[in-house]
Amino acid sequence: MAGQRVVIGVDSSTQSTKALAVDLATGTVLGQGRAAHTVSAGAGRESDPEQWWLAFDEAVAGTGWADRAMAVSIAGQQHGLVALDAAGRPVRPALLWNDVRSAPQAELLRTEFGPAEIARRTGSVPTAAFTAAKWAWLRAHEPAAADRVAAVRLPHDFLTERLTGEAATDRGDASGTGWWGPDGYDREILDRIGLDPALLPPVLEPGSAVGFVRPGLALRRGALVATGTGDNMAAALGLGLPPGQPVLSLGTSGTVYAVGRERPTDASGTVAGFADALGGWLPLACTLNCTLAVDRFAALLGRDREQVEDGGTAVVLPYLDGERTPDLPGASGLVHGLRHDTTPGQLLQAAYDGAAHALLTALDDVLRSAGESPDLDVPLVLIGGGARGQAWQRTVLRLSGRAVQVPAAGELVALGAAAQAAALLTGEPADAVARRWRTAEGLLLEPVARDGEALERITDTLRRAGALQGAPARER
Repeated sequence: MAGQRVVIGVDSSTQSTKALAVDLATGTVLGQGRAAHTVSAGAGRESDPEQWWLAFDEAVAGTGWADRAMAVSIAGQQHGLVALDAAGRPVRPALLWNDVRSAPQAELLRTEFGPAEIARRTGSVPTAAFTAAKWAWLRAHEPAAADRVAAVRLPHDFLTERLTGEAATDRGDASGTGWWGPDGYDREILDRIGLDPALLPPVLEPGSAVGFVRPGLALRRGALVATGTGDNMAAALGLGLPPGQPVLSLGTSGTVYAVGRERPTDASGTVAGFADALGGWLPLACTLNCTLAVDRFAALLGRDREQVEDGGTAVVLPYLDGERTPDLPGASGLVHGLRHDTTPGQLLQAAYDGAAHALLTALDDVLRSAGESPDLDVPLVLIGGGARGQAWQRTVLRLSGRAVQVPAAGELVALGAAAQAAALLTGEPADAVARRWRTAEGLLLEPVARDGEALERITDTLRRAGALQGAPARER
């Protein structure tokens, strides 16, 4: 259409790259592209960044608008360690957020600084997921590779730099490294893990452009490129999220978060004190085991993921990749309370319950960290790949006691990146762009009575397993 202005938003996630071409004026999705990634299934979770670049090019071209887009932005999976040599090539596969081999390094950081102090500095108590722990692991286990590193990037930084030739990151994704705080990179933490700050990209202000698309790519040469951000920050942008509105995202990992007015510093480690992609904060709790873990239980039981049944007393803790919330990186899955009359459908429902439990018990902590009072009258926004599943919807309704809102818009991470790209052209804040596009509208499910008995069974099983170190069950 003559005069139509189009932007492209990209979501480079753990499993694939998704790209959306979006009409700047209306938010209408005009074209979509997708390309898969491969993740190692060995001792850790790794991925070759070069395949992300190939997938980016394929997904963007697949939108059908690559040669006409006026601006682009890339959102990426958080925490991943991309270590590059002097030529800008990876010295090894990237260590992904769900690689828990760096748990001892995270524990050492917590011990050396103390949870309260490191939370004060960076907003978060680091776990194995954080990039700082991954760099410390690389220095300890592959020193020859670490010595070759000339640049350290997050996944979205790597792609943005390939696109523009300019090194940059944003405050949202930087806040998940474990070495950044409101005053910038923390030199003492970097010294402790042996990382030269000169290897890190500058952190640009919200709303900035990194540069322009360089020649020879699928995208139009000279198109503006935004800073990009982490996937959770982009999803918050894509929803146009107002302060205090809780979000539960069901994907490979599970997250619960809210935009906050206050900077979080949770010394317990339950809530990560992330920055958002604007000027505020995004307190967040995250689990490693969510939709993939539940799907794995469905496969083991020989059932479709929707074939759940009510009743029964079984408890499933689906910690198939260790766990982040609670912080149990060495954990494995646990099934407790089986009886002769337990059905496969009840066991599958228990896997859903176990996956949702940690996120929902962290929800009030997230809201308090955001400077908000927990309010059951505020709907819980449900997003991610699992949000369309009826079994997931019913589980969240039953365990949360809240109304649940399921936005009609899909691919909210890519849509948030598109809003960030659009903001470069309109001068609006990116969340205002998304609200103008009305991205959060969709299905509203009325609340049901909270299933306190199921929540108590899971909490009691965690206590018996030692996961709560003898702490009493919390009243909910």
